[in-house]
Amino acid sequence: MKLEKDLSFGANIPPMKSDLHENLRARKISKRKDDGLKATVVQHNSRQSSSTLLLVICCAGIYCSFLTWSFLQEKISTKNYSLKIDSTAFFRGTLVINIVQSFFAIVFGLVYTSIKIQKVFNPLAFLSQNADLISKFLLIAISQSISSPIAYLSLGHVDYVLYLLAKSCKLIPVMIVHRILYKSKFPLYKYLAALIITLGVFSFTFGRGSKKAAKASNDGQTIVGLFELIVSLLLDGYTNSTQDQLFKITSSKSKIRTEKMTAGHLMTILNMLTFVLTLGYSVFFTNQWKDLRDFISTNGPEVLFDITGFGLLGALGQIFIFVTLENFSSVVLVTVTVTRKMLSMCLSVILFGHTLEMNQWLGLILVFSGISLETVFKLKKVARRTRVNIDESYDLPPFYRNSTRFFSFFFNFRTPRIDTTTIIELLIGSGVNLHVN
Repeated sequence: MKLEKDLSFGANIPPMKSDLHENLRARKISKRKDDGLKATVVQHNSRQSSSTLLLVICCAGIYCSFLTWSFLQEKISTKNYSLKIDSTAFFRGTLVINIVQSFFAIVFGLVYTSIKIQKVFNPLAFLSQNADLISKFLLIAISQSISSPIAYLSLGHVDYVLYLLAKSCKLIPVMIVHRILYKSKFPLYKYLAALIITLGVFSFTFGRGSKKAAKASNDGQTIVGLFELIVSLLLDGYTNSTQDQLFKITSSKSKIRTEKMTAGHLMTILNMLTFVLTLGYSVFFTNQWKDLRDFISTNGPEVLFDITGFGLLGALGQIFIFVTLENFSSVVLVTVTVTRKMLSMCLSVILFGHTLEMNQWLGLILVFSGISLETVFKLKKVARRTRVNIDESYDLPPFYRNSTRFFSFFFNFRTPRIDTTTIIELLIGSGVNLHVN
């Protein structure tokens, strides 16, 4: 009887050991959740820090590379390299400059593309697998092989500021070539932007001319220089338009496409073809390599260092542009294509002693207003096509995310994560050269 009571009493005692296990398990789960939340916060902060660092590196790389590149371009074209005070020696080996540029672009393009596709990129194998594209690649390479030397020749007749301004106006020749060759139609804003740019160039060109404090390196034949620039721009227009058509072809699904083409593919292949064409022409039909050797022996190796740095920085800056556009927003493109060219012109005016009249400054403002107008509408078009929410698009640093909201408020576009095809369209439409020139 007593045993039954004890058993009955024991049956009413709560299972203390079981409750203890439950409490311990609940605490472990709660601790795990807290640790997971802390880890998520730390991981998010780490991503933001790395994103901020990458953005700073890319922007610094773009501006340092291209501003120095622009400085060297004007120096090579306008500097008197003569070691004698009473003589002049201006370097006019345009083909040599192009060959050096293409060489460095090939090297950087190969490294960049190999990293992107996670294997060693073979341009010849890619061309053999896409034989139907070889003719288009060749036509683009030929047009660029002709365009760049002609543009450099124009610097013997016009100032560098006018040269840089004209090369910034690729929208107009691209529209002309698209309309003639591909029967393309354009929205109203493109015609408005083209009109503003044309007025700006006209105002700058015929604004009493640009003066220099030092002895001029050009002969002042502005009309000849403008004609050469127009020919170069039309060839650039053909290049950009054909690049656009090329990517429309390669973006479509096809069984024969075993490897998707990126900006790195195009940069490497175009420069490889341009290198071969230009080197062959310079060796067999000109004396530019002999002239370079004689120039260096007479005036010292400074010009060789300048040309090497020019080619190196141009290729490096192009890689920074690709990395920026593939990791961040297309808003960066506005900053890159507009502000770096404006800064290049300002540096040219300051460092090389140019003096601009008021209507020439007005021309500069009109040109960059037209370029900005066209770029903003292009970004709106891309945003409508992708329709991705700003806050879900990227792990952006706070100041950058706020800047995208600023643009979204004023221009009503969102900042999307853009794919390879869209990157190429933005690059080509904004006049960024996949062939460095």
